[in-house]
Amino acid sequence: MTPSSEAETITNPNIDLEGQGNSDTDPLDELPGEVEMSLFDHLEELRQRIFYSLIAVVIFVIGCFLAVKPIVQLLEVPAAGVKFLQLAPGEYFFVSLKVAGYSGLVLSTPFILYQVIQFVLPGLTRRERRLVGPIVLGSSVLFIGGLVFAYSVLIPAALRFFISYGADVVEQLWSIDKYFEFILLLLFSTGLAFQIPIIQLLLGNLGIVSSDRMLSGWRYVIMAAVILGAVLTPSTDPLTQALLASAVLGLYMGGIGLVKLTGK
Repeated sequence: MTPSSEAETITNPNIDLEGQGNSDTDPLDELPGEVEMSLFDHLEELRQRIFYSLIAVVIFVIGCFLAVKPIVQLLEVPAAGVKFLQLAPGEYFFVSLKVAGYSGLVLSTPFILYQVIQFVLPGLTRRERRLVGPIVLGSSVLFIGGLVFAYSVLIPAALRFFISYGADVVEQLWSIDKYFEFILLLLFSTGLAFQIPIIQLLLGNLGIVSSDRMLSGWRYVIMAAVILGAVLTPSTDPLTQALLASAVLGLYMGGIGLVKLTGK
């Protein structure tokens, strides 16, 4: 090394003598530059985002309550041929509140997810931020897919079973409150069950469980799917439970495929 280069090395401490620099640190695992916040500031931000989310839920619930009649008529379609009765004063009113509450919660979910993302985003690395968009989009699509699957497959199958069983003995006159309690629970439990691939994708990309390990436990997954189908299905008919269990098992296998595609 010449005297001039030695002098340059001494006067310029940013030169990496070994030519390695920070090559051991993956830029994707670094946190982007964010303004540091105290614990009090984080709690205040959390309070504000919860408040905004609640306001959104209330607004959508009120809007759904004002337009509840078409929603109720849409949810009565799978029970074609059944006459609904109001067996107590105000029963339909409380059913309207339930339907508006569930519908408003579904419609306000995108805004709630936005608030959650904005709260946790500063603490995520660049690698983790790349997963936020696909996970939110996939979760939304799967939840809607679960609602559609329950509305078009599970609920009609369960209702056909109950209508045909004892049809020559009893007349089908149903309490509107019991009916909506049945289908609302089935709709949302199915929508939540359809989140299984998203959970698998998160576990795989965080390095908690690999796709090979997920596949190796297929026997336990079948048992868990049967139990989950029995627990989440409000009815006791085996057909509905088997359909939901099959859907859960198919979603799990699809989740393994997604994890494999990401190389985990």
